[in-house]
Amino acid sequence: MMRWPAALLIAALPAFALAQAAEEPAGYRMDDYRAPVPATLDGARVVGPEGAHELWKAGETAFIDVLPRAPKPKNLPEGTIWRDTPRQSVPGATWLPNVGYGAIAEETADYFRAGLDVATGGDKDHPVLFFCLEACWMSWNAAKRALEYGYSEVYWLPEGTDGWALWDYPLEVIEPMAGEP
Repeated sequence: MMRWPAALLIAALPAFALAQAAEEPAGYRMDDYRAPVPATLDGARVVGPEGAHELWKAGETAFIDVLPRAPKPKNLPEGTIWRDTPRQSVPGATWLPNVGYGAIAEETADYFRAGLDVATGGDKDHPVLFFCLEACWMSWNAAKRALEYGYSEVYWLPEGTDGWALWDYPLEVIEPMAGEP
């Protein structure tokens, strides 16, 4: 039997989470990308890990991982070994690193458009879901940008792979899509 204080705490959690959410900005988030995110994204559908898992199981939604990736430093001394950190992500996701910054170079925008084109078969009505990590504005920015590119069925998973893993859904190591700027 649940006790009253515990029941009140559980009932208050959604209100607490909303109180901690950031306000949805008119434009892109330009800095402090690891911070509380809004509860909404105008034009997109916000889903939690359970909803994302249902979309994943149905197999009709393109999952786009936008976790940034540090570039290999250009002036490493000869013989230096460089190892990228493996990315554990949703199985079958397309990884398009660095497309979620508030401002991106045209070369990065072209890479993003090309990645979306591959993931959706060139169909802007094809469902597409964006994610990164929990409390990461990169996925919010990327989903917003996809809406501006004309994608009509956009989903956003604010909890990212952190929330996905918390529900013990499968993860696999993925590689970035070729052509990364």
